[in-house]
Amino acid sequence: MKILEKRNVVLLIFFLTYVFSSVLVWKKYGWNPSSQVNFGREFCQLNADRTPDGAIVFLGEEGNLGSGYDGQIFYFYSRMLSDFGLDWPKGFETSVRAPRIGYPLLVSPFGWFGRTGTIFGMYFLHFLLLVLSFLALYDLLPETRKFLASFYLFSPFALGGYVLLVSDAILASLLVLCYWAYRKDRFLLFSLLGGLALLTKEQALFLLFPLGLDALMKKEFRRALWVASSLVLPLVWNLYLRSVLSESSPARFAEFFDPLGGITGYLRELYEAFFSGSLSEEGGRLRAIAKKFSRFSLLLLFFSGCILLFQGDRRKGFPFRLGLGLTLFSVFSAGYVLYWATYENISRMFTVSIPLLVFWQAEDENLSAWHYWGIVAFVLALFFVKIAFISKPLAYSIW
Repeated sequence: MKILEKRNVVLLIFFLTYVFSSVLVWKKYGWNPSSQVNFGREFCQLNADRTPDGAIVFLGEEGNLGSGYDGQIFYFYSRMLSDFGLDWPKGFETSVRAPRIGYPLLVSPFGWFGRTGTIFGMYFLHFLLLVLSFLALYDLLPETRKFLASFYLFSPFALGGYVLLVSDAILASLLVLCYWAYRKDRFLLFSLLGGLALLTKEQALFLLFPLGLDALMKKEFRRALWVASSLVLPLVWNLYLRSVLSESSPARFAEFFDPLGGITGYLRELYEAFFSGSLSEEGGRLRAIAKKFSRFSLLLLFFSGCILLFQGDRRKGFPFRLGLGLTLFSVFSAGYVLYWATYENISRMFTVSIPLLVFWQAEDENLSAWHYWGIVAFVLALFFVKIAFISKPLAYSIW
């Protein structure tokens, strides 16, 4: 455990881990860094004027018509902002994507140096914010809990977000920095970072709402007002979107809400695969089994988190217990098709659970979370197995 308290050693291992992850992806696609953006052919064709020359573009397979993954959405939205305009990228569901403008906004200055500058910015921002948030967390933690900062830095969910160049690791970093500012009474910085976190992804509420509620319960009204002030940026942005996008409404998220539907759908998938003889042999039976069971560890993590909610000192860490509960409820409520059917989609929902648990354990030393951390470590090991041996190269072309 001592090595996890040595900040410089931990940072070195972090850089090596993330570089190694990129190497495992790049070597499948001619050592091209754009492969982590996951451009899809159909969206590149719709947004050809913003697609970088020489980019890896996935052609799609049966049931996947070259749609790529979410990293390309953040790329195209960032390119839009780099051009100082609001000419929305074509083909994406703007009512869902436009409110999450935080990550593209932070990347957009790199786009002033061209399209490859945007891709570089997506990589650089991950490294910058993860390191800064690690240092902030290390500063906040008591001496006996410094090792928890390493648990945060080696989160398999943040690493997975980096490999896909999506917003989840950015969100987690902003929340840690936001909480650091809150604890240090730097409220203007807190308000700005909180607003940026909310503009990055709505899951930021899983920390901000409990902090505000805790402040009200303790009658710390000044702090409660500062927490409320973090709503100003996303409120102004969403009011603007309502004026230009008729379909922009909070009701747009109703389709993602399907309590227990995702979990039961995944269990049904497992049953049909192993007891109904529908397990695909394509690409090898072992690979097919591994793909099916990759999400099972996340199901175990969900149940482990539910157990955690009833442990520890009830008088300590209330905001983080509540925040973790909200996170797990979102996992419970996630539908099958949009989330539980795909490892990448459902795993990303656990990202904020890591900093929340670290904050909680820092306040409550009686909280034993080894069962949760043990499963997280197992998920991290499986992640490397997945990208090294299970995930096969997809059909692609060079743009």
